[in-house]
Amino acid sequence: MTYEIDATNQSLGRLATQIAILLRGKNSPSYNPRILPNIEVKIKNINKIKFTGNKLENKVYHHYSGYPGGLKTKKLSDLWAADPRRVIRQSVYRMLPKNKSRDKIIKNLKFEHNA
Repeated sequence: MTYEIDATNQSLGRLATQIAILLRGKNSPSYNPRILPNIEVKIKNINKIKFTGNKLENKVYHHYSGYPGGLKTKKLSDLWAADPRRVIRQSVYRMLPKNKSRDKIIKNLKFEHNA
């Protein structure tokens, strides 16, 4: 089953929540958490996503390597300018369950080519 989502004028977090629910199959009456659904989600118009407040300028993502002085910090605006698909994928990825199935589920997230 394939779902197409138009991202025009939707906020990033609410869109990511909607995508995560669809990818897991939680909207289906036959939902079972241990069974991977055969569902694909395609997103179009990702460049038209809206950001509420000053998130685009002020939101910061951290990554810690585990070593002293290994804290890396990047702004949302820099990540969005580099690759908006990566920002959306990462936000959906972090909403999926933290187990072995997460890597398999995220492969069903697709983006439209002109995005």
